[in-house]
Amino acid sequence: MTTLRPRALILHAPGTNRDAEAALAFRQAGADAEIVPLNVLRAGQRRMHDYAILVVPGGFSHADALGAGKLLALDLRTYFAEEVAAFVASGRPVIGICNGFQALVKAGLLRWADNGARDTINVTLTFNAAGRFECRWVTLAAVPSRCFWTAGLDELIYCPVAHGEGRFITKNPQAAEALQAAGQVALVYAGPDGQPAGGAYPENPNGSTADIAGICNPAGNVLGLMPHPEDHVSRYQHPRWMRGEAGQMGLPLFENGVRYAAQVTGW
Repeated sequence: MTTLRPRALILHAPGTNRDAEAALAFRQAGADAEIVPLNVLRAGQRRMHDYAILVVPGGFSHADALGAGKLLALDLRTYFAEEVAAFVASGRPVIGICNGFQALVKAGLLRWADNGARDTINVTLTFNAAGRFECRWVTLAAVPSRCFWTAGLDELIYCPVAHGEGRFITKNPQAAEALQAAGQVALVYAGPDGQPAGGAYPENPNGSTADIAGICNPAGNVLGLMPHPEDHVSRYQHPRWMRGEAGQMGLPLFENGVRYAAQVTGW
């Protein structure tokens, strides 16, 4: 008897360059991953509804010509608005990584706390506090939240960041508090001991408010995060594996998403 594996749709926009890594992570997590260009979706040759997981990977979509993620976000909320809305409403898991996180935020899929103010943009991702591109490995800690992707993740995640506009900020302190109170903060930057970075560089590589590295929507099925857990799904990807260091991989996060997709879709 053949066992069906949940199908993951990896979006590819012009300039996207982290789609192959995302596809590998989902395949290792137990999904069948397919990289699909936006034009193929536009032409109707593929349909979002035929997939169990939607992935918006990292890179420099549309060369970040008007700002990080803005043009991809425009695609998501115009050409694909109904499809994306239906996908999210069905409870299927969605993840946006780095540039994909920027696109999800600017498309309105992660922009509010669960306080009824859904027409007000109160979070964004902007230039790093240091004013330069940051490429380094960081430690992430999952915190109690509504997010299905990070549920039960007790081990820290050690993975790289690579961004110039990854600083997560809120419109005001009340918005940050509302996100936390609503259980929408899923991941924070931490030190090696797992304690929040407290805003300290380089543990918090970009100056993000409250060390926030990833947030989810109120339903918990949409996750956006700046770091790249897809770059550490094998022990051989650890930067010091030849010295015997291992662990704190990002693979469990993707396994969570695949398991949840199987539950929601029955695949």
